[in-house]
Amino acid sequence: MATEAPPSLATDAVLVESVVMPEGSETVKGYDFNNGIDYHELLKSYRTSGFQATNLGLAVQEINRMINKKLEPVPVNEAESINLNPCGRDKTNCTIFLSYTSNLISAGVRETIRYLVEHNMVDCLVTSAGGVEEDFIKCLAPTYLGDFHLKGKELREKGINRIGNLLVPNDNYCKFEDWLMPILDQMLLEQKEQGMLWTPSKMIARLGKEIDNPESVYYWAYKNNIPVFSPGITDGSIGDMVYFHSYKKPGLVIDLVEDIRRMNSQAVYALNTGMIILGGGLIKHHTCNANLMRNGADFAVFVNTGQEFDGSDSGARPDEAISWGKIRKDASPVKVYADASLVFPLLVAETFARNKSLVKATK
Repeated sequence: MATEAPPSLATDAVLVESVVMPEGSETVKGYDFNNGIDYHELLKSYRTSGFQATNLGLAVQEINRMINKKLEPVPVNEAESINLNPCGRDKTNCTIFLSYTSNLISAGVRETIRYLVEHNMVDCLVTSAGGVEEDFIKCLAPTYLGDFHLKGKELREKGINRIGNLLVPNDNYCKFEDWLMPILDQMLLEQKEQGMLWTPSKMIARLGKEIDNPESVYYWAYKNNIPVFSPGITDGSIGDMVYFHSYKKPGLVIDLVEDIRRMNSQAVYALNTGMIILGGGLIKHHTCNANLMRNGADFAVFVNTGQEFDGSDSGARPDEAISWGKIRKDASPVKVYADASLVFPLLVAETFARNKSLVKATK
């Protein structure tokens, strides 16, 4: 029986001839567990694994570029010039911004952030009100593991607040009020008697001093003179306390204008800048917009789960920031589409924590 040839239409469609791949093209390869358990090698293999694993590997490279630039000597002409940074931090060859949403302080990522601040590895923090207060609240009382599916009605009746699968007893916020109110009293007194002009960053530094607890991110920010900017400082429990305090002892002023100058100056007077932004919303835009003032950051890593189809800044890819001048045109920014609680500790493990020169230089 004669065999029929398959239709040429089908063969032409299926058996399209490939061009030769460019010389040096990388091949996909993951980790071989026959080599034993080596977490460093496992994480190195992510870059050639594909999908978000590759983006994580690229993010490691980008952060290491920030660190290497930071460790380069400051050019002589710059070293001898006046340091115009209003926060008075020592000048380095790369100013690193670390920005994060409040849920990461509520979660165990707080300890990763605290490590970076404790060892003076970053130069500027940007966060929301919750990202400030949850750090102090954890110094006063613990946050507990719960479940995403616990019923809100039942939790409300028990005075338990849910943050994802974390639980915060409402008593924690009462303890926070007891701790914060006398400090607000003192701030108001210093404003009246000494002419002190408070800003969110000055307030956070004062709270870091008052908490006097090495478990706190902001204790170390205060100790290492790392400015913390939170333009939405009233959008949380701190705002609740300031609201209540305004009835008991009205008059406290928290000035945003001075802080926007202080924040933008971190970028304007920097030799090079790098942005590590965990999450979206206010913290992402505030950091990117400051870097617009210098025609863009030199390095950038975004970690979030946002999508760009709705036009939100939270979901925007780094390329959109390039169009605004917030990241430089010749930069190689990376976005990792992932939950930061999963990947940020891994990023730090492969970058800051492995760089012994940085640890030694900043202790």
